[in-house]
Amino acid sequence: MAEQHSNLRLDGRRALGFGLLPVLASVLVLFVVSGCGNSPEQKEPAFSGSSYENSFIDSLQARTFQYFWDLGDSPTGLAPDRYPTRSFASVSATGFALTSYPIGVRRGWVTREAAARRVLKTLVFFRTAPQDSTATATGYHGFSYHFLDQESGRRFAQVELSTVDTALLLAGALFCQSYFDGATAVEDSIRTVAEELYRAADWQWASVRPPLIGHGWSPEHGHMPYDWGGYNEAALVYLMALGSPTHPVDPAAWQAWTEGYRWGGSPGRERIGFAPLFGHQYTQVWIDMRGIADTYCREHGLDYFENSRRAVLAQHDYALANPDAWRGYGPRMWGLTACDGPVEGAFTIDGRQRAFHTYWARGASFTAVRDDGTVCPSAIAGSLPFAPELIIPTLEAMRADHGDHLYGTYGFLDAVNPTFTLDVPVQHGKVVPGRGWYDTDYLGIDQGPIVAMIENLRSGFVWEIMRRNPHVRRGLLRAGFTGGWLDDPGEGP
Repeated sequence: MAEQHSNLRLDGRRALGFGLLPVLASVLVLFVVSGCGNSPEQKEPAFSGSSYENSFIDSLQARTFQYFWDLGDSPTGLAPDRYPTRSFASVSATGFALTSYPIGVRRGWVTREAAARRVLKTLVFFRTAPQDSTATATGYHGFSYHFLDQESGRRFAQVELSTVDTALLLAGALFCQSYFDGATAVEDSIRTVAEELYRAADWQWASVRPPLIGHGWSPEHGHMPYDWGGYNEAALVYLMALGSPTHPVDPAAWQAWTEGYRWGGSPGRERIGFAPLFGHQYTQVWIDMRGIADTYCREHGLDYFENSRRAVLAQHDYALANPDAWRGYGPRMWGLTACDGPVEGAFTIDGRQRAFHTYWARGASFTAVRDDGTVCPSAIAGSLPFAPELIIPTLEAMRADHGDHLYGTYGFLDAVNPTFTLDVPVQHGKVVPGRGWYDTDYLGIDQGPIVAMIENLRSGFVWEIMRRNPHVRRGLLRAGFTGGWLDDPGEGP
């Protein structure tokens, strides 16, 4: 049975605002990069799927990795917010890009040397970019603006200095710091510069109304009047802030964060609620939450990994129930998160007045339902470790059912809405007669979780590397986490 839902305000990612057909798994023609032909760095067995599932997942991961490798090769090393629409660079997408490069090394798609050079170029850009209170700098107090010009690296328009986007960037930097442990000058510099960037972030300055941490700041308006309160993607903000050796927030910040949690759900799906799936993904791209728990989770008898699994299962239940009769919903298509959409407006379709949106934090939970029939492949592909038994068949089905309209050079395009078949102008994408609306862009912040979470499913690689990082361990311990790998001295730095 589907859960009962209430409509409540959501925090979005942007402060602005089964019979299956075979899938061609060959990726040889896609990857003409410096690492072409390299052997994988480590040759552990893949996850225990069928040979067909393995080839499909390998193709999807490799194509999606290529988004960052191809498009992040700018003078700054910054990753674009979207492609092929011309756009600014995204600081959070750059954090995902940094995370993807060692994965590319592991899988044999690029050489370690090429990946290290790309990482160092990106980190050095942030270290040397202007950090001051002027309106055209790259950042201030160790934080970066949400969006930057991809060529110059300066602030784009009047976007905010963003604590959450900086946290995503720093997580990618710390991952590279722990991964690149070699004795070469480049790898030594990666470790040094990543440390400098992490130490520079002044979390105490960002904690305007302590112990909570604010959303951001701008030269025009000062500190924003909003704080991060649970539960959403900003768990990573608090863990980065608590782990800081230079400007840490008080451990009471984590307790204050959890006071905003909402507990509920149908029997067997009780959990901390947040409707869009990206909020259940982002922190766990880097931090292995399996078997470790803070005070809140210990009191409720689960860990954050299980919480995310339940959120994914609840969305699956919602799609099967399909209370608003959106076209296509079911086992072959589901998954709601923040993503592109066709248009802002209300239209009558299938005898119903329906409201549609462009970029919107879509989701379905006991806390809220925000659904206009737009499904985002990253909602489930970025959740693969939580429920692979459901997600892999759905991804295969979406590829088979929608073909090149939804799956291209860089993997899945951002979104699809089979209900929206109207011949009207749309902000992004295209309407295919008889099939619905398809996005024609890839979004960096949706590509990133796909690359990393496929790897965590296959090998646990990102989690394993981050368990070694002393800053990550310190942040978790100061937040009150215990158990699992945190109690294993062999997992320390």
